[in-house]
Amino acid sequence: MAIQVGDKAPDFELKDNHGRAVKLSDFRGSKNVVLLFYPFAFTGVCTGELCEVRDNLPKFSARDTQVLAVSNDSIHTLRVFAEQEGLEYPLLSDFWPHGEVSRAYGVFAEDKGCAVRGTFVVDKDGLVRWTVVNALPDARDLSEYVSALDAL
Repeated sequence: MAIQVGDKAPDFELKDNHGRAVKLSDFRGSKNVVLLFYPFAFTGVCTGELCEVRDNLPKFSARDTQVLAVSNDSIHTLRVFAEQEGLEYPLLSDFWPHGEVSRAYGVFAEDKGCAVRGTFVVDKDGLVRWTVVNALPDARDLSEYVSALDAL
């Protein structure tokens, strides 16, 4: 079961597409976080969603928010994907132990070996304030989580 609104967001440390360690708790007290789990780099729906975020980054920075996108791809795959698509926010690798963070958030599809489309808005205190989980083929609506940030 996915993490629910009001739950404390499970802390984690993952490598980004440049091999740097990123901890969720590093943002506590300073920024809200939109945590986007997605199945795989280079797939149609995922690319569309992440490019939409790229094109709307000012909406997040204006709301004192860091976007963190998490997939079960390797950091090497994520590096090439980010370069190809011009993604300038962290793409985090939940590759090994495979899906550990995705499982902690309740969005790992065991039968597919990847995360489903889970979105979690985490406030500056580390609490989940809004969430939605979509099936693999169903794109998310960026305006919904921007609205959730406005409600903080």
